Amino acid sequence: MRAAVLTVSDRSAAGEREDASGPIAVAALREAGFDCADAVVVPDGADNVERALTAEIVAGVKLLITTGGTGVALRDQTPEGTARVITREVPGIAEELRRRGAAEKPAGMLTRGRAGVVDPHGVLVVNLPGSPGAVASGMPVILSVARHVLDQLGGGDH
Repeated sequence: MRAAVLTVSDRSAAGEREDASGPIAVAALREAGFDCADAVVVPDGADNVERALTAEIVAGVKLLITTGGTGVALRDQTPEGTARVITREVPGIAEELRRRGAAEKPAGMLTRGRAGVVDPHGVLVVNLPGSPGAVASGMPVILSVARHVLDQLGGGDH
């Protein structure tokens, strides 16, 4: 099953900073048995996120993880771009990611990340914050339910 990771960062897209979080998500996906290319880096902004997510969906990816752009800064628009693509939210995933993030450090409650599915493509999209620590702690949460969600989207029984 194909997965993809999008790192959303103006600085990484401009080559000013190495992507430190995308490779963590990619490694977790590969270890879990997903076919996952290296992370794609895109600049911040809802339009950029929407275009990148749509391209991966059209290419047949079933699990899409974003990292970055979920905070409260003006350019943090990953949730807005994601909202344009998902057709049904799965709020429990985002809520659990926020709960765990806030338990690790108070700023974790500031993430505005979303999680949802894209019908009729059968894709699960989850936003993670951009910090390597948040990605490392968030990927097990996502992986604990991803195959079940994807099985259900593919017509499997509960």
